[in-house]
Amino acid sequence: MTVVDETRVIGTPMLRREDPALLTGEARYTNDLPIPGALHLAVLRSPYAHARITSVDVSGALKQPGVVAAYSGADLQDQWGAPMPCAWPVTADMKNPPHYPVAVSKACYVGDGVAVVLARSEAEAQDALDAIDVGYEPLDAVIGLEDALSDRVVIHDDAGTNKTYTWELKVGEEAVDAAFAAAAHTVKERYIQQRLIPMAMEPRAVVAVPEPFGGGTTLYSATQIPHILKIMTAITLGIPEHHVRVVAPKVGGAFGSKLNVYAEELLCVALARKHGVPVRWNEDRTENALATIQGRGQIQDIELAADENGRLTAVRVRLLCDMGAYLQLVTPGIPLLGAFLYAGVYDIPAAYDFSCTSVFTNMTPTDAYRGAGRPEATYAIERAMDALAAKIGLDPMELRRRNFIQAEQFPYTAFSGLVYDSGDHQAAADKAAELADYAGIRARQETQNVPGSTKRLGVGISSYFEMCGLAPSRVLASLNYGAGGWETATVRVLPTNKVQVVTGTSPHGQGHETCWSMIAAEKLGVPPEDIEVLHSDTAISPIGLDSYGSRSLAVGGVAIDMACDRVIDKARTIAAHQLECAEEDLDFAAGEFTVRGTPDKTTPLAAIAFAAFTAHDLPDGLEPNLEASVTYDPPNFSWPFGTHMCVVEVDTETGAVDVLKYVAVDDCGVQINPLIVNGQVHGGVVQGLAQALFEEAVYDSDGNLKTSTLTEYLVPAASDVPAITTDHTVTPSPTNAMGVKGIGEAGTIGAAPAVINAVVDALSGLGVTDVPMPASPHNVWKAIQAATGGTK
Repeated sequence: MTVVDETRVIGTPMLRREDPALLTGEARYTNDLPIPGALHLAVLRSPYAHARITSVDVSGALKQPGVVAAYSGADLQDQWGAPMPCAWPVTADMKNPPHYPVAVSKACYVGDGVAVVLARSEAEAQDALDAIDVGYEPLDAVIGLEDALSDRVVIHDDAGTNKTYTWELKVGEEAVDAAFAAAAHTVKERYIQQRLIPMAMEPRAVVAVPEPFGGGTTLYSATQIPHILKIMTAITLGIPEHHVRVVAPKVGGAFGSKLNVYAEELLCVALARKHGVPVRWNEDRTENALATIQGRGQIQDIELAADENGRLTAVRVRLLCDMGAYLQLVTPGIPLLGAFLYAGVYDIPAAYDFSCTSVFTNMTPTDAYRGAGRPEATYAIERAMDALAAKIGLDPMELRRRNFIQAEQFPYTAFSGLVYDSGDHQAAADKAAELADYAGIRARQETQNVPGSTKRLGVGISSYFEMCGLAPSRVLASLNYGAGGWETATVRVLPTNKVQVVTGTSPHGQGHETCWSMIAAEKLGVPPEDIEVLHSDTAISPIGLDSYGSRSLAVGGVAIDMACDRVIDKARTIAAHQLECAEEDLDFAAGEFTVRGTPDKTTPLAAIAFAAFTAHDLPDGLEPNLEASVTYDPPNFSWPFGTHMCVVEVDTETGAVDVLKYVAVDDCGVQINPLIVNGQVHGGVVQGLAQALFEEAVYDSDGNLKTSTLTEYLVPAASDVPAITTDHTVTPSPTNAMGVKGIGEAGTIGAAPAVINAVVDALSGLGVTDVPMPASPHNVWKAIQAATGGTK
């Protein structure tokens, strides 16, 4: 059967339909919702990173104006059907001490909730916290990862150790040892992934509204996982799942920080049900820094072995990872998302030795942050490739070219058994080198980076693979992940030929309403403005697995495409019946069925939709209405890739880094909306650049967060961001019919190593081999002083 496709919506740089409401203030966020009669929740948080709680007296708070109730952790223990959830028990013996929304006997980080107040206003609830008397027995804090591993102080008494698990991926152990023994060149590097605070523009907010009859509760939350939150709320509170509805209104950014089940969500639901009135909570910026998860936090030891030509022969990696005080929803699994990628985009033999040990510390829990394991892996291998190039005496680009997996090798079965779907790393690198004027920069260095020069020029490269989509489900099962990787979609053509698309994805800035309408518009021949996209409400979209891990398009978008195909198939059956022809003789294009060879015999989809609604003349046995649902479980991850290049000038007297040029060449397969793709890359690059040059969550030895506001935690301003040149190669994925891959995390994955490689390249003539992140003027200056013996 021939399908003639005359409609081109996909690939058009269409403006986002979401933006007018955001720009005019019409959009409603959780804290904007008017909820009459709501009580306000405030949480008293521990000022100690590690302390036994000897007493909690809330009687003083109960005497304060407007206060309705106050509770200690012990008072609320009967509200919980289970501890807070961790959905990724990565090993059978993983230590996961019970974690409840309010601490009972011990506070394990500064910001750990120890008591709560309900009051008639937010101000009254906050003021009443000062009247709660908590007795603490301070204990030594555990901040350093190696100190945590030593068990000098054990944080969770029941666990008996700070080590939560060790997870290994070892392929050809003997081959690894043999490769290092026979290697012509080896490097062994240690890199630090500093902790980061996600700092979404909208802090978290929650409203729980109980039904007066029936036992149901609607939970409004600034979450990126309404479907998962619904399930976990029901389990944790011990209430029937069908009594919980979760709605994510407009969400002002997340970056993984709202991929979680938080204490405040559970508290609002429990207390709303207990008191029979709505309960709401809104996070301020300092509270966000303390109580919302943080990202990264690793010590990375990586070794590379190479032959005399610089071809990689083995990789060995040891990670020590910071879980923070407790295991949140997917905390322990974050290092595993990068575990397969420490060989990068390079063709290595089956000689790979990876081990990750994770530990508890007395700091805010860590969890997913944009890229989640993939930026960490890319940073390690791309920094190590530059170190290897320097040791061999090769240009870093030449070393990469010698090791790239070649285009003709795809689909490529890696050492791990995973299949990389498609790629052309050489093409992406060549395009990036051309746009960055790589050869010209190298020539300029010859004259600029000379003895006595205080402005040194550097260029950095980062070639990356991203393992995204977080599917298929069977692979996730092999990693002990607690959910599947599928996604659902329903496409419904209404009687008037308007279309509803119901998706299980939950956008928070990605532009799903725009892109999903474009997918349906191209398939069905209906204008995008005639398509409504429904999402983020479990009463409207009851089944789904939400948005994270660059999965939305590669899983959810493909599900929509498949549902459209099923709608067309049903419409074809009706059209064939009405036109009195065989189904295989019908072509469908631009919203119209045509009998092949008889162009005057046509019927539009609009007529079919109305006929399906009236059901006056349908084929025997065919159900009325034009609607189809799909649950799609991909056969493989999708594998976006690319090469980023950064050009910097470093002032050796002050340590200041000036980013002169940034080039990102990414390949996400077929692009639905190039405008959104470029926006995602720009945002991701800025977050990666922020880790490289600006951001770090700094704790003192007592576990106090010293960067709890935006006056201390340096998020780059617009004036700090260079012009970003974006371009693309297009290598469709063969694992889905649309040929698409993810793009939301690519910029973050590629950026940090490109920037740091550029800084180190600029200073290599002074003997500098590493600059820790963030490469602040102070850190750069210290690296210069250490390399030159203080002579610069």
